[in-house]
Amino acid sequence: MGRVTARRPVLRIREGGVDRRPDTLAVEEPMEIRVGGRPLTITMRTPGDDFDLAVGFLVGEGVVRSADDVLAARYCAGATADGTNTYNVVDVTLAPHVTPPDASVERNFYTTSSCGLCGKASLDAVRATTTWAVDDDPLRLTPERLAVLPTALRRAQQVFDRTGGIHAAGLFDSEGRLIAAREDVGRHNAVDKVIGHAARSGLLPLRETVLMVSSRASFELVQKAALAGIPALAAVSAPSSLAVELAEELGLTLVGFLRGESMNVYAGAQRIDLS
Repeated sequence: MGRVTARRPVLRIREGGVDRRPDTLAVEEPMEIRVGGRPLTITMRTPGDDFDLAVGFLVGEGVVRSADDVLAARYCAGATADGTNTYNVVDVTLAPHVTPPDASVERNFYTTSSCGLCGKASLDAVRATTTWAVDDDPLRLTPERLAVLPTALRRAQQVFDRTGGIHAAGLFDSEGRLIAAREDVGRHNAVDKVIGHAARSGLLPLRETVLMVSSRASFELVQKAALAGIPALAAVSAPSSLAVELAEELGLTLVGFLRGESMNVYAGAQRIDLS
């Protein structure tokens, strides 16, 4: 099965001298997602939780809305000339009542680990219709509760401890308890893995939850959160202007630069209890 980390020799130059020693790296490998045997996209990801990644990707495209929408997810052969199973191709079988992905979803270019939207024809194509409204979600948060989320997520980052070069996403309930955490070289993949886990566990929509990410907050991450019914997204870094616009449009709470007790609330401030 896929490796999560790899060891490579490096030349280390420090103030005290120079030496050679192995270093631990986060693995990055391509994974092709198929639906009903039809190739849909290729994403560069860290192997592991691949079925969650595939299903989470489909949730983020508005294709999958519940656990009943997916009949099966399996590894399949076909990545090599001799038909060897490389565990880098996942085929998702949808239930008969589910409409297959529209042709516009198909990527003309592979999806890199830093960009989940490469190959989209236009911005309008990614404004997928949300299944659940988040603007009426009863979630309420205090700055104190938000402040502990980055530390809680950091404690769950086992691969980061070994490599120092991998993103993480964590799903928390309204009390700040961790529901699920996933790591990946791609920030959007980490989110897909968390949402895919929730979808396969029958937890959608994810009302009264917070999605915490170890990266910036981009438009695509706001969209993925909304399509899973998540009413709040928090990030340790900055959001983009389009992420803020979409969060405001959907009624989603967006928090950036969440570091210790400091944070910026860019949208959905009505959910923050300052009393």
